[in-house]
Amino acid sequence: MDFYKIFLSAHKGFGYLELLLVSLFIIALLATMFGFSGKVNKFLKKTTLFTMIFFHVQFLIGICLLFIFSPGFKAALDAGTLMKDPYSRQTFVEHPFSMLVAAVLMTIINKKVKSNDTISLGIVIMGLIAAGLFAFAFPWMRVFGA
Repeated sequence: MDFYKIFLSAHKGFGYLELLLVSLFIIALLATMFGFSGKVNKFLKKTTLFTMIFFHVQFLIGICLLFIFSPGFKAALDAGTLMKDPYSRQTFVEHPFSMLVAAVLMTIINKKVKSNDTISLGIVIMGLIAAGLFAFAFPWMRVFGA
């Protein structure tokens, strides 16, 4: 049984689900922000919670892929080309770090959304930064081809 392929398939599958959840989160966040009252509703709370949960699951699967199963990471590290090669740098450094920061931001946003009745501009900005980091680190070319 090839665990690398299993984890890679799980990581890709959760990636598609995460695209959907981040889209729903942004829609709910902006609808709440530009709504008449600015009050946090159940839809925003649920999308924030599920987006955060799937960010964490996706990150844990990705970390297992990177440090335990990835032959490319070990080869780039041994060859000394981890930071020299743009593909290796994006795949093994920028992608995990951006997703880590996005997951931390989503955790903070979830806590703020749960504990506040109204949404503030700071929460919206953190949400947009988290979605921007996710969009930056998402491997669009590998997933959708070019």
